[in-house]
Amino acid sequence: MKKIFSKFAIYLNCSILALGLAGCAGDPLQSGLDPFAPMVFKEGTTTMPLNPPNPKTLVPFYVSQTTIFKFAVDTDSILIGADGVTRYIVVATSPNGSSQSQYEGIRCDSFQWRLYGTLVNDVWKENPLSSWRTIQSNIANRYQAALAQGAFCNFNTQEKSIKTVLQSLNPNGFTGGTKPTNSFGVMD
Repeated sequence: MKKIFSKFAIYLNCSILALGLAGCAGDPLQSGLDPFAPMVFKEGTTTMPLNPPNPKTLVPFYVSQTTIFKFAVDTDSILIGADGVTRYIVVATSPNGSSQSQYEGIRCDSFQWRLYGTLVNDVWKENPLSSWRTIQSNIANRYQAALAQGAFCNFNTQEKSIKTVLQSLNPNGFTGGTKPTNSFGVMD
């Protein structure tokens, strides 16, 4: 009888130890993984577009009263990345009619943009000095801010629905060229 109790005591102690260790493994303070700690951004692979912007899918959007350029985004090129980056082709047209096409990305979490490449003679050329830059909201040609605020971002999170992005780019309802309002509808 003593042998049975001692085996039972050993099994019981092992079970309690195993449960205790399993409980500690899930504790962020014990495991070193804090679920509330900021995540480190890891950008996914970006490949350059194969084709120039499609004139049939270019959608113009309003940027500001002070800009003299016209801007349009190729809706076929919009890619909502799992890495939190929305990539797109933008076409800027000057008053004299010359235009430049760029392949860019926007991060909503940090309100930054990146130039991946430029279209030169119908061939995409990668930008070797590409880096993330803060989106400027107070300059005339603030098209990245207009796209982020009007279509690609939902406050500081990436809009995940391409349908919502395309609806937001509708020229009759696009709000990217205006300042965001507070919850009372008052302009900031």
